[in-house]
Amino acid sequence: MKKGRLLAVNISKAKGTQKKNVGRARVLKGFGIERDAHGGPGHRQVSLLAQESIQKMRDLGLDVSWGDFAENLTTEGLDLARLPVGARLRIGRSVVLEVTQIGKKCHARCAVYDRTGTCIMPTEGIFARVVSGGPVRVGHAVQVLDRKDRI
Repeated sequence: MKKGRLLAVNISKAKGTQKKNVGRARVLKGFGIERDAHGGPGHRQVSLLAQESIQKMRDLGLDVSWGDFAENLTTEGLDLARLPVGARLRIGRSVVLEVTQIGKKCHARCAVYDRTGTCIMPTEGIFARVVSGGPVRVGHAVQVLDRKDRI
């Protein structure tokens, strides 16, 4: 079973803006992260981006950090962009997310692009729906579930 860890739990009050690391939050089944602007029904309830992807932008000279690309969850140790649609991730003891989309098409430049001049979410960010909710916090294990472990 592949494992990583959660580095940041990010939320914002408006869509298309940078998110702030709040350290912990409640993930709600069928909604997303409580108090986040992107929460709601649909297939993109939670967004994830790997620290390794953010580091690529830093290596290009950009001063960026967790939440700057409007991701809800920043992880380390998993190649998120290589996960297939349908893969499931367990975060902590109870949260299970199902990957629904890899990358996204940006229709207009958002505040993230305006600030950084580029955006990694269209190619390396992933989106998921909440299968099982519960608390998440920085430091929680993030693991890709094998088919036999899925709920």
